[in-house]
Amino acid sequence: MKTTLALSWRLLRGGGRRGMLGTWLTFGAVAISTALLLFAVSANFAFDARADRGAWRNPVPAQTGAVAIEAQRNDYVRDRQITVIDLAALPPEKAAAGVAPAGVAPAGVTPAGVAPAGVAPAGVAPAGVVPAPPGLPRFPAPGEVWLSPALAALAKELPADQLAGRYPKVAGQIGDEGLVHPNELVAVIGHRPDAAAMTAPRSDDWIVGSPPTKIASFAGVASEEAEAYQVLALIATVLMIVPLLVFGGAAARLTVARRDQRLASLRLIGATPGQVAGMTVAEAVIVALAGALTGAILYGVAVPLLSRIQIGGGVWYLSDLWPSPLVLAATLVAVPLLVGMSAVAGLRRVVVSPLGVAKRETPPGLRFFRVLALIAVLAAVPMLSRSTSVGVIAVVIGLAFLCINLVGPWVVALIGRITAGSARRPARLLAGRRLVDDPRSAWRTVSGVALTGFVAGFLGLLSPSAFSSDPGPAQLRVTVLSGSAQDAVTQAKERLSKAGVQATVKAEKKVVVAALGSTADAGVIDRARTALDGLTPGRTPTTESDDQRFGMQMLADVGAGTVVVLSVSFLVAIASSGITAASSVLDRRQTYALLRLAGTPLSVLDQARRAETLIPLTVMGGGAIAVGAFCAMPFMLGSVSVNGLITLAVCVGLGFGGVIGAGALSRPLLRAVTADPAPRPD
Repeated sequence: MKTTLALSWRLLRGGGRRGMLGTWLTFGAVAISTALLLFAVSANFAFDARADRGAWRNPVPAQTGAVAIEAQRNDYVRDRQITVIDLAALPPEKAAAGVAPAGVAPAGVTPAGVAPAGVAPAGVAPAGVVPAPPGLPRFPAPGEVWLSPALAALAKELPADQLAGRYPKVAGQIGDEGLVHPNELVAVIGHRPDAAAMTAPRSDDWIVGSPPTKIASFAGVASEEAEAYQVLALIATVLMIVPLLVFGGAAARLTVARRDQRLASLRLIGATPGQVAGMTVAEAVIVALAGALTGAILYGVAVPLLSRIQIGGGVWYLSDLWPSPLVLAATLVAVPLLVGMSAVAGLRRVVVSPLGVAKRETPPGLRFFRVLALIAVLAAVPMLSRSTSVGVIAVVIGLAFLCINLVGPWVVALIGRITAGSARRPARLLAGRRLVDDPRSAWRTVSGVALTGFVAGFLGLLSPSAFSSDPGPAQLRVTVLSGSAQDAVTQAKERLSKAGVQATVKAEKKVVVAALGSTADAGVIDRARTALDGLTPGRTPTTESDDQRFGMQMLADVGAGTVVVLSVSFLVAIASSGITAASSVLDRRQTYALLRLAGTPLSVLDQARRAETLIPLTVMGGGAIAVGAFCAMPFMLGSVSVNGLITLAVCVGLGFGGVIGAGALSRPLLRAVTADPAPRPD
């Protein structure tokens, strides 16, 4: 073993300037893959952390031992959502008996909101003891208000009659453990258990809020909104990780021809198959481990920048995006292991027929079972629907993704035979013969962009249509769930008049409508919101834009997520094309030199190199886009949006442009390896 490692290290160091260039290309590919892989995996844990921090707002109803009542509603300011949590502590003897709240706790009972000394501020509390909500030092007393730092800063920035007037008795600020993200606007308001805000009926629409619920602790469940983001994050991760795994596997096969020739020579002079495999694994793992460590460092440096990406209404805590030690360790082990396994997978020809490698014999053709695997997976796609388990959806999409990579070399070989048979010019003939001779190498050059085409086809077809951007004149609407709507209209007129807001107020069935006019700016609307706050207990005055806020936020986040996923995919694809193109030139430097010695112009060689990239890219890129669109069809929410088609067109343009540009960067290398056409031993 020691001899094998020593020989591998000497061969790695003694590969010459061009041999070391191939090693550096592998190192760079692994570093990029590791950094992006950590980002893709950490994003899932980041959304999980957000869901956990926000779960206390969606408590599990108490079966016995209720100690408090909790309700949630949404308020708005400057077109931003404020999450309002209404809390009321139950009197100890009523909580223990499970009786509905009424009245004030009798004398001598521990005041609501003050937990006895030594009691833990979270978790399941003893009977009669009210735990502190996450992020608060104690349970809020009736009339107290606790604001998130972002909401507190905004309340100081805006005039009091536009925001601060809604929260007159601020007791402090909410800590990070009670917030989903740093920019979140949250207000926690304490009430008496018999207050109207805690007893009046509310809507059970989860987008609007949640009705009053008796709770025994603040151990809750993830909201439907958080679950939606977790599902989207998982799908995005699958769409990013598969190209990264393919890229990482391809990195192990860079300069594969040079390595095969060298190892075949060692086999012919007596090296055993075990020694050949050991040297290959050692060389690949040494480079991959160095690249993985560098990639982890690159990701750590990029975390502060990544934390500024706004998803779900705000940026991220740095701790959310830092991978846990277990994830980091698993990545640093998995990446070199993948590279080592991929390197060993290419040794079969060297071990079985080293003489064939040395003579540069064409490997046997690829089998049709690759196509059958893709057909089998696509046959399962129509059985999916939006109600299918997200795990099943992720598995099917991932398998379709992998099968495209599996069928790619077979299609490239077929394209090569057609191209060579129909060639009328030398460059096209050379390109076709090269595709037939080594379809796997040709596929590695275009696989990144082809797989990105799958992502673009999938996301392009799923891009939702935009909401109405012209909601009309500003109108605040408040639903009256109990009492007279006309009485509410009278109160609304008085409040708006006192606040100096001109509005036409009327009742439409059980809804109070305050028309502010088309000239009302954001300040006037927020002043009217503040004036109407509390008009209907547990209900918030909203505009039409407010009612669409969640949908518009989700639409914006899907768009941002699409940009992130496609950016990552294109970064991988273009890097893969550039690295693989340069590596291919190094692998075939002797072939190029012999062709130049035979009189082939350099321009013909360059044209042939471009053709063997663009021809399979056109076919496989278009096919991957079609497969991605087919996989997205069961999840469409309506007609295809214009934005989705534009995104798809931009992706196709960037993909072709990126591959052409990456290939052009390796042209000086082609000129260098053919500068001296005299053949030399490898």
